[in-house]
Amino acid sequence: MKKNILFALLWAVPVFVSAQNSSMSFGVKGGYSLSSMKFFNTQLDPKSYFYAGILAEQPLSSTFGLQAEVLYTQLGGRETYSGAQLVGNEIVSVNDMEFDYKLNQIQVPISVKYYFIPNFSASAGMNLGFNISSKIKTNTLFGEVSSNNSDGIKTLNVFPFLGAEYKINQNFFVDARYHFNFFEINKDNAVPTKIGFLHAGVGYRFK
Repeated sequence: MKKNILFALLWAVPVFVSAQNSSMSFGVKGGYSLSSMKFFNTQLDPKSYFYAGILAEQPLSSTFGLQAEVLYTQLGGRETYSGAQLVGNEIVSVNDMEFDYKLNQIQVPISVKYYFIPNFSASAGMNLGFNISSKIKTNTLFGEVSSNNSDGIKTLNVFPFLGAEYKINQNFFVDARYHFNFFEINKDNAVPTKIGFLHAGVGYRFK
């Protein structure tokens, strides 16, 4: 119920704002998310997911605009350790042990856009990622699966990004952006953890 209320509010605010300012446009967007997680200098296997949400854009001039969004997505990564055991004088491979790290987030990207031409723009900004939940799913050597909450992740993560957008027509557009792993996402420095991720998708502007 709380999540439903939150999403309702997130949808209502941009609609209200747009109604107060006739020059502001709003819309919806969604697409493919690919995240890359790193522990110390160890790169984990990438994690694929989706993102979806809403956006509002305010023109600042004929070439500049300010855009804010509210998105839902999941970040994370996977790592696998090969299992082995000694049988007699031989080392025999057994089932691998897998760890799946999942960070469910509400993200608020805010960007400045520069229009090279009316239909094509580049953007730079900051994405504020608010963690809804952080979990670690473990597949053991014996095939047992367990899922545990992780309290070592910051509630708020910050991701600088660069991106580009192309307007197909007055309503539809495609865009892509990459979020850099400049900042650690964990609360302490015991296990330095960073995430970078790519978003690529489509959107629809109502105005």
